[in-house]
Amino acid sequence: MITDRKPIESWLTDMDGVLVHEGQPIPGAPEFISRLRASGKPFLVLTNNSIYTPRDLRARLTRMGFEVPEQSIWTAALATAQFLADQRPGGTAYAIGEAGLTTALHAVGYVLSDFAPDYVVLGETRTYSFEAITKAVRLINDGARFICTNPDPTGPSVEGALPAAGSVAAMISKATGVEPYFVGKPNPMMMRSALNTINAHSETTAMIGDRMDTDILCGLEAGLETILVMSGISTRAETERYPYRPSRIVESIADLIDEI
Repeated sequence: MITDRKPIESWLTDMDGVLVHEGQPIPGAPEFISRLRASGKPFLVLTNNSIYTPRDLRARLTRMGFEVPEQSIWTAALATAQFLADQRPGGTAYAIGEAGLTTALHAVGYVLSDFAPDYVVLGETRTYSFEAITKAVRLINDGARFICTNPDPTGPSVEGALPAAGSVAAMISKATGVEPYFVGKPNPMMMRSALNTINAHSETTAMIGDRMDTDILCGLEAGLETILVMSGISTRAETERYPYRPSRIVESIADLIDEI
């Protein structure tokens, strides 16, 4: 337990496993968000999933009883687009992904092209095309820089695990000998970009997550207070296997409502 931190003035929270689980709100989560909005404290809902735009995610959350403004949602696609705009303003990219990624890239002034692009940008998609992956391999071999929105090897579905961006990135890396730069969690850049978006400071911000290897690691490396919830992936027993620890562990986000 960290006892010498400043009071929490801003909040970052993961979405799947913290606010929602298998398409249903986690008990107490809508109340937590409502309390946050009423308090006026800056907050962001974070996700490594790059498929959806903030507008899409807002609609999804609204159907489940949450009132989350678009500007309070931060995705790996947005963080990736911001990173590229900072690195090479007005550049070009060959993107494998869906609206969440392509919309974010267009918003920062990027042109999507398969002709000698500055970057190959790999994100999540419901249907990975072998033709698109082959094109990515050839462009990287020709000199394009390789970026991936997130390193997650699998994603959840009703039927079970699905291959995700990290797995496809590994295939492209095997074919090219080039490792991608991952922007999403657990890269602390995801947290830094989120903090900058809401003008928050790491010393007074908490990160709530359900995964030790992404949410907690990312928050820890960015200097945030980290709160692990037991409503998602990681269990109490698993926390002992890692060389780092969260600031604290709670059963669910409902246990944090009175702290707002």
